[in-house]
Amino acid sequence: MDLRGANVLLTGASGGIGRALAAALAGGGARLVLTGRRVDVLEPLAERLGGGTRAIAAGLADRAAAERLLDEAGRVDVLVANAALPASGLLADYSITEIDRALDVNLRAPIVMAKLASARMADRGRRQLVFVSSLSGKAASGNASLYNATKFGMRGFALALREDLRPHGVGVSTIFPGFIRDAGMFAETGVTLPRGVGTRSPEDVARATVRAIERNVAEIDVAPLGLRLGARIGGFAPVLSAAVQRRAGGARAARGRRAGHAGPGGRTAREAVATNPDLQVIIRKRPP
Repeated sequence: MDLRGANVLLTGASGGIGRALAAALAGGGARLVLTGRRVDVLEPLAERLGGGTRAIAAGLADRAAAERLLDEAGRVDVLVANAALPASGLLADYSITEIDRALDVNLRAPIVMAKLASARMADRGRRQLVFVSSLSGKAASGNASLYNATKFGMRGFALALREDLRPHGVGVSTIFPGFIRDAGMFAETGVTLPRGVGTRSPEDVARATVRAIERNVAEIDVAPLGLRLGARIGGFAPVLSAAVQRRAGGARAARGRRAGHAGPGGRTAREAVATNPDLQVIIRKRPP
């Protein structure tokens, strides 16, 4: 579909990747509704993008938020579900409340929003649903069982929904970023990747998203060739993939990602690292 003049609802717009998505979508001529938890980021972004861009504060951990958001957004031609929570670490480290929150934001909210948006799109011709997922939805890794669960679930949902909505002229696409530098969950942790593991930029994710909308591409991986091949191996040979990840130091990197976000019990990243010497060799020192 043509983005020019399309009404696009973008979730997770207050994050770094969300801001890159917003810029690319606005650059394609879309009229944007930006949502996220941080009004202090959303409102200046909406003002900078112009073109009638609106900002709506919404926390998708609230189960009633998705329906309220769709009502407030008005007509939606394209839904870009980008909001997500980090959920790396051992399942034992998560409280039941934390598990529910990750499932609600990463999986339930996109499903509910897709249900509500697609019902309104089906009688208006060409429209698009886009889910920004992760390569963790194609290949499982240690110390990420909860995050993998949400992203594997999103992939299965999107592929099946694409077939269900095909007769109604509503396309469904999923974007699978690998490690993204400069912004987003991975960049915020300050984790040093194993040697030879490459990254992509937020702008790469944004370009892939625009291409998915314009061409109704089912799936696009945003990662270097090695990671894309690794994800494919993880799909058909998961035991082999797990062994390769262990040898490459994947478990240490995953523990670092967990420490780089707020730890169990509300600990900060700095507190988590300070109490675990193993993580101190993974987390880079950040500039003051």
